[in-house]
Amino acid sequence: MKTNYLIAVDDFCTLQNVELSFVHSLHEAGLIEIITKRKKRYIDIRQTQQLEKFIRFHYEFEINLEGIETISHLLQRILTKQDEITALKNRLRLYETND
Repeated sequence: MKTNYLIAVDDFCTLQNVELSFVHSLHEAGLIEIITKRKKRYIDIRQTQQLEKFIRFHYEFEINLEGIETISHLLQRILTKQDEITALKNRLRLYETND
């Protein structure tokens, strides 16, 4: 992974006015990935949208870490089910056009 796609965890927390311990808790819960390079911790820039969502859940809606884990799990299940539905619709269209 290239460094220009990474943002330092410290910098992100400062910019977002978020506690560093909260971001580390998300990492420990497996909700985000933190990359360590040269003893400095980074977040892949592609994770920032998801991380910002977790920050809103916690700071604006006062949802604890366990609640965020549950919400994240349920949202992932919904996305999986939507993908399955799309695949099934595509398969069904195959049979509908052959008649």
